[in-house]
Amino acid sequence: MKKPSICFDKSIEFSLAIIKCTSRIAKEKHEYTMTKQLLRSGTSIGANISEGIYAQSKPDFIHKYSIALKEAKESSYWLKLLIDTNYLNKSEPENLTRLNNDLINLLSTSIRTAKENLKKSNSSTK
Repeated sequence: MKKPSICFDKSIEFSLAIIKCTSRIAKEKHEYTMTKQLLRSGTSIGANISEGIYAQSKPDFIHKYSIALKEAKESSYWLKLLIDTNYLNKSEPENLTRLNNDLINLLSTSIRTAKENLKKSNSSTK
């Protein structure tokens, strides 16, 4: 059994916040385009992290986490649009942006470390 992942736990927290937020905006403000994009990218982060946790190899792990990072960066874009168009409540942007930035930092660090470890293991086998 794999040990718990801070990255995965944070992605679940972010996904739940995104689901609640986008559902509210769609219901109250009838905005569907940006909310569907944010819902897709925001929940995709955790799915890719989950795949990465059970990756078949270190390069596969790096690939899955890199996709998760790209989805987190895309989520930043949709969050910015929703903030700038005032679709988010005053309390929502800070929490969502913080969670997303935490994920970006965790993913970036995990990818960097995995690449360094891969490089070390490749150089030690030569």
